[in-house]
Amino acid sequence: MIRPAYSTADATAAPGTDSRSRATDRPPGTADPQARRDFRGARRRAARWALRSALPLTAVLALAGFLRFWQLTETGFNSDEAVYTGTAASLAGDPGMQTVFPVFRAHPVLFAGLLSLFLRGGTDDFTARAVAAAIGVLTVAVTYLLARRLYGRAAGFAAALVLAVMPYHVVVTRQVLLDGLMTLCATVALYCVVRYVQSGSDGLPWLLGAAAALGAATLSKETALVLLCGLYVFFVLSRSARMRLRHAVLATGVLCLVVAAFPLATSLAGHGSTGQDYLQWQLFRRANHPMGFYAVTVPQAVGWAALVAAAAGLFLLRRRMSWREGLLLCWIAAPVLFFTLWPVKGFPYLLPVAPPLAVLAGRALSALAELRPRPGRMRSGRTRRSRLRLRPGVLAAVGAVFVTLVVTATLALSSATRITAAPNGSFLAGSGGLPGGREAGQWVRDHVPAGAQLLAAGPSTANVLQFYGGKSVSALSVSVNRLHRNPSYTPVPNPDRSLRDGEFQYLVWDSYTAHRSPFYGAKIRQLVEKYRGTPVYTSALRVPASSADPTPTPVFVVYQVRVP
Repeated sequence: MIRPAYSTADATAAPGTDSRSRATDRPPGTADPQARRDFRGARRRAARWALRSALPLTAVLALAGFLRFWQLTETGFNSDEAVYTGTAASLAGDPGMQTVFPVFRAHPVLFAGLLSLFLRGGTDDFTARAVAAAIGVLTVAVTYLLARRLYGRAAGFAAALVLAVMPYHVVVTRQVLLDGLMTLCATVALYCVVRYVQSGSDGLPWLLGAAAALGAATLSKETALVLLCGLYVFFVLSRSARMRLRHAVLATGVLCLVVAAFPLATSLAGHGSTGQDYLQWQLFRRANHPMGFYAVTVPQAVGWAALVAAAAGLFLLRRRMSWREGLLLCWIAAPVLFFTLWPVKGFPYLLPVAPPLAVLAGRALSALAELRPRPGRMRSGRTRRSRLRLRPGVLAAVGAVFVTLVVTATLALSSATRITAAPNGSFLAGSGGLPGGREAGQWVRDHVPAGAQLLAAGPSTANVLQFYGGKSVSALSVSVNRLHRNPSYTPVPNPDRSLRDGEFQYLVWDSYTAHRSPFYGAKIRQLVEKYRGTPVYTSALRVPASSADPTPTPVFVVYQVRVP
């Protein structure tokens, strides 16, 4: 029998054992005190690192939440908010809303289904807007993860901070709109695409996750499919990022499977023709804004400071250009080009470009900390000594923090100004609530008899009055041509005949429709005069243009008509 060179009972340990262990005769299973100290030290270092990372991100998310929840219900819903909240209330089983707001309308119902979970106990403005605001804050967190994955932790904090105070994102995510959830899902999809490119051939799960997230974005709002064009252009033009054919086929299958949930739901509910009618209306709608609409409105809403930072980073760091910047730029260019050329334009349609713009701005701001001054040379050839005691790295970091704070303060001030801006009698859809609409709707609910019919100038006003008033409201401007009207609205072909027959007992004039469509505002005035309308309610506001005048300007006037 061959004996080992050492015995377990011996003080001599096996080869490879620490000499300190050989010197101490510890019972079996007893941990090394030095190992315990090393473990505790590593755990403390990990805790300190997590704390240093969590505290700044928590502060950024708190700032984002403050701007999105501050004075959240100061103004009532606008038309889109009323429709989406009414649809969610219908899904939640509210019988009053089910008669006015059908579940299946022009868009998928993922957001309405999510919102309906919070409206089981009743419908109120704060709950609906709080859900949208929370989605906006969550998008800031995902943007941090995206920027950190692309450019590091400092860029992640800077990008999250820029998006947290960006006026465009703040204003839209304070409203009950589909674009907030679509942007969140789209940003998750972009993050998964980044992970796929970085993982190489092993990144198929990330690509499938991107397809599922983009499908969820499409179920939030169908316009998210435009982002596919940006991804296609990126993978075609990029030399370092390649997608296998098998991966593309599987991802396309996942995307189609997720998106198919909406047409399948409408078909099973017996509303298959409804989707076709809305698609026809969307394709043949008349242009509502000129082609340069976004060039005028969106840069101001995003904030010139953020745009300048992103553009400066692209120019000054052009030697570092890689697939990362190509992906972000393709993601931005696809919706910008599409909606610029598309006749129908809405203020929040370009919201998915806000997170990648914030990432580009965060990249530029974080790169300031890497700047190093070039050493100058005196005539004798010796290196010139700096009189400053701070190291160049510290100076660059302080300068980066200062510039970031300036950009943040500029954007935050613009956001606060937009949130607290006084009404001016006109209204841009998607830019905020509708001043005076909630009060007018509540008056209709409390004073208009059951069964009475109201005729408003436009469908936007009608939606708000129906949501708050619970009464049926028709719109004068709804076209009799099926190709030019929303299938949810019923036209009034002959308003004079309808008034003579006693179909309508009240007429509603509002300054917003009169400003946007003067013809229909004047038509309501003509009907009021012809049928001896008596003003029974006036919602008036003091707008900036008449602030010197003590008499507020009327924005909603309800007339009771008398048929001769």
